[in-house]
Amino acid sequence: MRTARHLSPALLGAVLVLTACGAPDGGEPEAEPTAQEASHTCGVSEPDPDRPTVGDGTFPVTVTGATGEVTIEEAPERIVSLSPSHTEMLFAIGAGDQVEAADEYSDYPEEAPTTSLSGFEPSVEAITEYDPDLVLLARSAEASAEQLDAVGIPSLVIDAAADLEDTYAQIRMLGDVTGHTEEADAEADRVESEFNAIVENVCERTEGGLTFYQELDETSYAATSDTFVGDVYESFGLVNIADAADEDGAAGGYPQLSQEYVVEQNPDLIFLSYGDESTVAEVAGRPAFDTVTAVRNDAVYLLDADIASRWGPRVVEFADTVGQAVIENAGR
Repeated sequence: MRTARHLSPALLGAVLVLTACGAPDGGEPEAEPTAQEASHTCGVSEPDPDRPTVGDGTFPVTVTGATGEVTIEEAPERIVSLSPSHTEMLFAIGAGDQVEAADEYSDYPEEAPTTSLSGFEPSVEAITEYDPDLVLLARSAEASAEQLDAVGIPSLVIDAAADLEDTYAQIRMLGDVTGHTEEADAEADRVESEFNAIVENVCERTEGGLTFYQELDETSYAATSDTFVGDVYESFGLVNIADAADEDGAAGGYPQLSQEYVVEQNPDLIFLSYGDESTVAEVAGRPAFDTVTAVRNDAVYLLDADIASRWGPRVVEFADTVGQAVIENAGR
């Protein structure tokens, strides 16, 4: 029985000490490379010259959230965070003691005050029981911002990150609104430098060009390169088979792929962001999947579902996992 591919943090450790991408084979018809495939190169992106910087740590402070400018009059002492990614950021920048409550999925770090609060359909009544002086909301819950404002509770709506630059910017923004500007600036720099070190190490050892498929759930939804996770894969010069399935953007970056499509695209790597070890065996047993390069090369990797879906500081661990997979399969 096949087992799931779990990856150790060895590559990350080696990179940090040093610094403190396969065509189908076996009779399958080989398609002509697309312009997109030809343009994929392994390497880190140039920093955004207009990236936001942190303020001086004083209040009031005005930041720009997903719904416009928000002014925070005083340093918040009782924050309710209804976004797991932002909960992780708050603790990473030293603002964990200010977090009074977090949503039901904010399960990291261990000391996060996880509650039954919903981040998808927030109950203003339930939120007010924690007497917050700041509430962090995901874009999908922005309707709650007006309700919170009506009862005098400041809120900040933050979009899901579209790329790595958004991650760095959001870490710094949370530093501004919590008074931890220096810590946030240092944390954003740390995440960026460690991510880039991993990518650069991998790119020195491989040439990019491997194709991949990330399956988000049991219904075969995938994420394109126009998403945050897609941006991570693209840094390693990987070619996303989901891109061609959402060229018009109708799926918003998350197309549902048929099993026949995946077999036809014949990815070199498959990443599963759900399930357990039995899920890898199930993938290998799907009709015609024994012809897929990733299956034949034992290159089906089981990801940590939380790390692979959040855009907080643990993106470094996500990069380590992807980087090791690329190295293991380069040149096959």
